[in-house]
Order: sequence, then structure tokens, then C-alpha cells
Amino acid sequence: MDPLHTLAVLGVVVGGLAQSITGMGFALVAAPVLIALLGPTQGVAVVVLLGTLATLAPLLGHWRAVRARDGVSLLIPSLIATPVVGLLVSGADTAALAVGAGVGVLAGVTALWRGLRWRRLVSVPGAIGTGISSAVLNVIGGVGGPPVGLYAANAGWEPRATRATLQAIFLVQGVVTVVVVGLVMPEPVMVAAMIGGTLVGMRVAPLIPHEAARHAVLAVAAFGGIGLIVGNL
Repeated sequence: MDPLHTLAVLGVVVGGLAQSITGMGFALVAAPVLIALLGPTQGVAVVVLLGTLATLAPLLGHWRAVRARDGVSLLIPSLIATPVVGLLVSGADTAALAVGAGVGVLAGVTALWRGLRWRRLVSVPGAIGTGISSAVLNVIGGVGGPPVGLYAANAGWEPRATRATLQAIFLVQGVVTVVVVGLVMPEPVMVAAMIGGTLVGMRVAPLIPHEAARHAVLAVAAFGGIGLIVGNL
């Protein structure tokens, strides 16, 4: 196995860990190395499929903790906005948009890390804005998780509900995205790496204190913001 292939497998393991511990993060961690290994078309398709599969086991174990009303309120605008955003940014300078979005994500993470709360975010308009923001970031950078993570952290959801609700949201988004980008089957070693990382993360997640779990979500969101900036400069 060549070094890039080994790095891609490691990225999938760590992505599975992040996804099961925080409820998000598989694509943020695994996408760069998988796309470098497989190319943009096949790489994105494999990332989407593995990321969708990575939500299944954690969600099956904690589906009763899903905040269904919140999940639906975030999903509806995101799914409606996705094709619209795709048309609007067609032919546009998506690199500049991605950098701007990354700066916005980092600003939000910094504010929440310092204890700031935006009461208006946890509202119907706030949920609509979060869903649309997630769709925008998904279309232009493949990382729609940070806005949803920021919403959950701002709303003060407890860790178990955060993980379960985010898994449910990203499962639905992932299925829709697989239909859009096409089905590309990953190598068995990649599937095994995803399963291994996810299972280890599921064992670790309940041991993480509430505040540490919240910081982990914010850290993954910040990683996504940095990735958007660095990857599009």
C-alpha cells in the first residue's frame, strides 16, 4: 500500500471517530485525502457514501435521542436550497465564496467558544438560515456540517441529543447527495476503516463530558472553516 493510500485509510478511520463522537466531521477529515487519492469525481462520491454509512450505527443506537422537530426544521430548507444554490453558483467564482464562508464559520466558532449566544439563531428564521448555509457550504465546499454544528452548540443541546440529531440530518442529506453525485463503491479496506473508527468513537463518546463534547463539535466546525479557506486560496 503506497503512502497516499495509507494516509487515506487513516483519514477514514479518524473521520469515523469524529463522526461518532461529535455527530459530524467525516467529510471534513477524510475528504482531502480521498479526493487526492481518487480524484475529484470518484473521491467526492466515495466520501459521500462512506460518510452516509458512518451515521448508521451511531444513529441506530441512539435514535430515541433525536430532536426530530429541530432536525426537520434544519433539513427542509437545506434540501430545498441545495438545487437552487447549485444553479446560482454555476459558473461563479466558488473559490471566493468558499473563502468567505470559511471566514464566517470561524467567526461563529470563535464567538461561541468565548461564550456568546445568539438567541435569534434558535428560531424558525434561524433554522432556515442554518439549513440554507449548510446547503451553500455543501455545494461550494462539500462541508455542510459546520453551520448545523454551530446551531446545536448555540442551542445548548446535550451531547447525546446533538450526536443523534446531527447523524439523522447527515444521513438524509447523504442519501440525497448520493443520488445526485452517483454511487461509487469504496474499497473494502476503506469500508473496514470507516467501521473501525466509528465503533471506537461510539465507545468513547459517552465518556466525554458535556463541555468537552461541545468544544469537540466547535473544533470540528473550525477545522471545516479552515479547510474552506486554505483549500480555496
